[in-house]
Amino acid sequence: MSVSQAKVKSVLSGDTLILVSVNNPNQERLLSLAFVSAPRFQRDREEPFAFHSRDFLRKLTVGKVIQFNVLYSIPTGTKKDYGTVILQGGEQLPEAAVAEGWVKVRDDSRRKDLSDESESLLSSLELQENKAKTDGRGVWAGQGGIIETSHDLPDPKTFLEKYSSKSLDAIVERVLTGDRMVLRLALSPSKHLQTIITVAGIRAPRRANTAEGKEQAAEPLANESHQFVETRLLQRSVKVSIIGLTPQNQLICVVKHPNGSIADFLLNAGLAKCTDFHSTLLGAEMKTLRQAEQYAKDNRLGLHKGHVENKVPGGNEIDATVARIVRPDTLTLRLKSGSEKTVQLSSIRGPKPKDEKQGPFDAEAKDFLRKKLIGKHVRATTDGVKPPSEGYEEREVVTIMANNKNVALMLVESGYASVVRHRKDDSDRSPYYDELLAAEVAAQSGQKGMWSPKAPTAKTYQDYSESLQKAKIQSSVLQRQKKVPAVVDYVKSASRFTVLIPRENAKLTYVLSGIRAPRSARNPTEKAEPFGQEAHDFANRRCLQRDVEIDVEATDKQGGFIGVLFINRENFAKLLLEEGYATVHAYSAEQSGHANELFAAEEKAKEGRKGIWRDYDPAAEEQDGEAPSSAPSAALPSTADGASTNGTSTTPASKDYRDVLITHIDPETCALKIQHISPTASHALTSLMAAFRTFHLSPSTSSSSSSSSNPPKTGEVVAAKFSEDKEWYRARVRRNDRDAKTSEVLFIDYGNSEAVAWKDIRPLGPVDRFGTGKLKAQAADAHLSLCQFPTTNREYMADAVAFLRESVEGKQVVARVDFVEKSAGGGGGGAEGALWVTIFDPNGGGEGQEVNVNEEVVAEGLAMVPRKLKA
Repeated sequence: MSVSQAKVKSVLSGDTLILVSVNNPNQERLLSLAFVSAPRFQRDREEPFAFHSRDFLRKLTVGKVIQFNVLYSIPTGTKKDYGTVILQGGEQLPEAAVAEGWVKVRDDSRRKDLSDESESLLSSLELQENKAKTDGRGVWAGQGGIIETSHDLPDPKTFLEKYSSKSLDAIVERVLTGDRMVLRLALSPSKHLQTIITVAGIRAPRRANTAEGKEQAAEPLANESHQFVETRLLQRSVKVSIIGLTPQNQLICVVKHPNGSIADFLLNAGLAKCTDFHSTLLGAEMKTLRQAEQYAKDNRLGLHKGHVENKVPGGNEIDATVARIVRPDTLTLRLKSGSEKTVQLSSIRGPKPKDEKQGPFDAEAKDFLRKKLIGKHVRATTDGVKPPSEGYEEREVVTIMANNKNVALMLVESGYASVVRHRKDDSDRSPYYDELLAAEVAAQSGQKGMWSPKAPTAKTYQDYSESLQKAKIQSSVLQRQKKVPAVVDYVKSASRFTVLIPRENAKLTYVLSGIRAPRSARNPTEKAEPFGQEAHDFANRRCLQRDVEIDVEATDKQGGFIGVLFINRENFAKLLLEEGYATVHAYSAEQSGHANELFAAEEKAKEGRKGIWRDYDPAAEEQDGEAPSSAPSAALPSTADGASTNGTSTTPASKDYRDVLITHIDPETCALKIQHISPTASHALTSLMAAFRTFHLSPSTSSSSSSSSNPPKTGEVVAAKFSEDKEWYRARVRRNDRDAKTSEVLFIDYGNSEAVAWKDIRPLGPVDRFGTGKLKAQAADAHLSLCQFPTTNREYMADAVAFLRESVEGKQVVARVDFVEKSAGGGGGGAEGALWVTIFDPNGGGEGQEVNVNEEVVAEGLAMVPRKLKA
């Protein structure tokens, strides 16, 4: 008798096995047990005990190597072999199945020509069958044995709700792909469900198939993945946990063999990849799958054979300080070297500003992050690099830990960020990605942050520095309060800030009293004063986006609020002085009441030779007998209401006469804007303006510079259309009104200002032709010497302005420069500061008689000579 060896792949019924070659799993053959028959499976209704009969044979043989002997074959259609099976433990089939009553001896068995051996086997089977009948075993039990098997799932959602918390026994009836299979779920001893399920947490390669008449090729390693699962699970008993539904309403299940989850084994072998779609369903179990996938990547297994680790520049952990919150998902970090870099939090996105539902939470999310992180030490780990897109530069994506807490996770948990859905091949993601997804689901179910159905009340800040009138009204309110809580929103210079007062919904331009800080460059063409940039950087490091307290003392003529700014309960002006980044302005320091503190801080910087005092020589100062450098030799006094007046130097200045054109008179202060008249300057301005207008009237420029819905940047030099003559002029943006979509601009060559619609503002044009580096702003600031105007009385002020407009506006006159301020003022810019001048009109008196305009103003009672002059 010829005995062969094979492995049992599966069983079709209680009497039929599918065998595969031990050495070649693709080589299959069918073997039925000789002389017996088992109850048959039918899709509509199984015969009684059909499942039990097959299950007996399945548990006994599937996945095991057996020996078999073919006794006879029936060549009907496909050749069908009948024989006996010897198991590894010595049991023999069909004897064992007949003895247990799960198969019957065929009635036609003795019609065949039997050998002596077959005749002996048949007799033995008949004896065992009679005994099973007597004992009522198996199919001879009489009643029962009917399993109600359903192949349809009419209401998947209800089924999920009912069984999601249960672990079900199941049998893998068929393996479709590495991550899809047909399961027979045992819902009860008499009720089964046979359905297709998807293995949770993974995606295996797709096998070749035909869809809509088109053949689709198999993905790489699809057959290997399929065979891996089939050899381990086909017709094996498994435990199943149902956790969700696919978009096609197929069950998503965790499938566990007694040796563990099949998903883990597939990922370890590199025959599947993790899928993010099931992360929130799996929760903490997803971490185990990620680790298994990483093992395959590290060892270049299967699908990861060509895997190359993403090398991130500097990829190690770095310690840094949070310098600025750019957006809820974007921060600027200051490294130990002092350099700064802007990074984005991995795998999350803050509220979208233009989204109706998310937009209102943008400011709230940014402030949430500011309060927790600004100025704090953090640990950042780079996870990848985000390529440049939508006008943004290339940017590192990082995981930031603050006090051992994941910052991105805090944002998502609070509902202030959503989780990015990465492409399946995108490895530049957070190592805490699954935790982020789970936190997002929790925030959504808890209706936190931007997932709340009710949007927060939008906080709109009123800009009280946009006009002097508004500033004075709000100043009177703030002066009655002490140490008002505020937030530094922007650092304009070392001593000038934009601050927000949340409880007042107020936005202010805030100027430090008692000091003067060197000016930093406002654009690439402008040169900073010595230590101006260092002072600006210091203020940025210490103040930007920090919680501060302010004591308002007065307002300046531009609507700025003057006073003391406290950060961490320290006077910031004192800190600037101690670092040598400012000098004391004696008059305003005495007015503020902090003079002793400020002078002491300045003296400390001198002694340490810090900043602007690095070359300080006290001996030389004493020898020259000069006043301390912190008090200017010709400082301008201030009136009681804070408006600047004029003074004279103790050293007589040489006469400085200049031909000028009065281009503008400020209606609130009587300050002048003048153009210096000379053949060279006049020709340069005329030529530039002619070219400028031609450029902006050309059709190509008009089409390429179409109006934008976004405002221009404050401080930017642009081209603006003047309302009176509809011509284009150079202008600097002072502030923006987003509601009205207008910008207040200062026409830098003439000194006047007005609100211009955004549609009438466009980029300046070629900087090398029209920028201030080519021709500096022609309008310079000037004030009438020894004239104190009634700035607090509107009626008197209007008379003074009308007189000056009639007398000198638009006229070419002679200006004697009596004093030049150290700091540049207004939008005129230039090497000099504001000029204090005496104006002479050569033809003002008729018949060639010269008129001193300053004297005329005082003689008409329109201004007073200051009683107190400071040398």
